[in-house]
Amino acid sequence: MDKGAHDGNGKPAAPALRFVAAALIMRGGEVLICQRRPDQPMGMQWEFPGGKIEPGESPQQALKRELQEELGIEATIGPLITRIRHNYRHGGAVDLQFFAVRDFSGEMENRVHAQVRWARLEDLPEFDFLPADRGLIRDLASGKLL
Repeated sequence: MDKGAHDGNGKPAAPALRFVAAALIMRGGEVLICQRRPDQPMGMQWEFPGGKIEPGESPQQALKRELQEELGIEATIGPLITRIRHNYRHGGAVDLQFFAVRDFSGEMENRVHAQVRWARLEDLPEFDFLPADRGLIRDLASGKLL
């Protein structure tokens, strides 16, 4: 949306809100993290796998589809762990829902990221995560959520 966009009342339009589902794929005391490609917005920062919830999809359906597209796995989507709404400084906002994933089938392969790796929860703060994920990273590293 361009900066000059307005709603029907002449007020500036609200920044776009994207709805996203993300996975905390667990393996023992480790979680799968993904690094964005350098050609993407916020390139080379780390995130959890997942993506945009499309119209007509539940968050769980969207996450199942995204994990198949990004990693080639059929995941069993577990419970909602937390939900975060983050407003970016440059405009725009994201509503993130994080789900636990403890079971999946298929051989995991990196299809879209610069790299994917398993990281111990306590080591997560050492990675440069997207701003929207940083509060979650602190909570995961301190053992508050999982």
